[in-house]
Amino acid sequence: MAFHKPQKIAELTIETGVTKTKLPFSHLLLLGFLGGAFIALGYLLDIRVIGDLPAEWGSLANLLGGAVFPVGLILIVLAGAELITGNIMSVSMAYFAKKVSLGNLVHNWFWITLTNLVGALFVAYFFGHVVGLTETGHYLDKTVSVAQSKVDSSFLQTFVSAIGCNWLVCLAIWLAYGADDFIGKIAGIWFPIMAFVAIGFQHVVANMFIIPAAIFAGGLTWIDFIRNIIPTFLGNVVGGAIFVGLLYYYVYYKQANQVQKPRKNS
Repeated sequence: MAFHKPQKIAELTIETGVTKTKLPFSHLLLLGFLGGAFIALGYLLDIRVIGDLPAEWGSLANLLGGAVFPVGLILIVLAGAELITGNIMSVSMAYFAKKVSLGNLVHNWFWITLTNLVGALFVAYFFGHVVGLTETGHYLDKTVSVAQSKVDSSFLQTFVSAIGCNWLVCLAIWLAYGADDFIGKIAGIWFPIMAFVAIGFQHVVANMFIIPAAIFAGGLTWIDFIRNIIPTFLGNVVGGAIFVGLLYYYVYYKQANQVQKPRKNS
């Protein structure tokens, strides 16, 4: 499987960030909706896999759920969609490289976050609530218990957990950009995403599905949702824009370009 060195991945990521800010507005909205829906479908699959497993399986259930969750990001990267957590890395790197403006960044982040929410709510309501995939038997118990664990964390705990989450998510996307073929991209995505899910880190779009699914089932409230989403989003920004975007921009793009520039004669 062919792959790129980190310096090339940095260039590809910046180019991708620029492209994302130039999407036609209608495309931005539609792809953002799909991004939220794909992550929600991955989480729905997770719930359907682990919801009926015996309690004695313990953390093995988390591993099995984590093993199927990556289908959401695989669809986003390979089929095509927009996800705010990935855009936090790519668009911020384009901004650090002075390829896009702060206004471009804010516009992209705002609309992708909003449309990701719509896509996640769509899956939570129609597939989870109307069809009943998250509201029957053990699946209801698992949905509510997982959502409750998300909202029970303090602001600081949620914020720090969200940093770890998007650190791994953006590394998954980084690895996907480094591969030239489908198998390589899937392998690059799979393991970091499986890790964040099995660990239990907080992902803003995933939470846009699981917490509303519990709300539609009567288990939580929209106040719980808001209290969770704010620190989760902020932590995801730090994890993606700083721990991946800024660090890799500095090491693999800014420093590399400075080394390549010829020195002027004194």
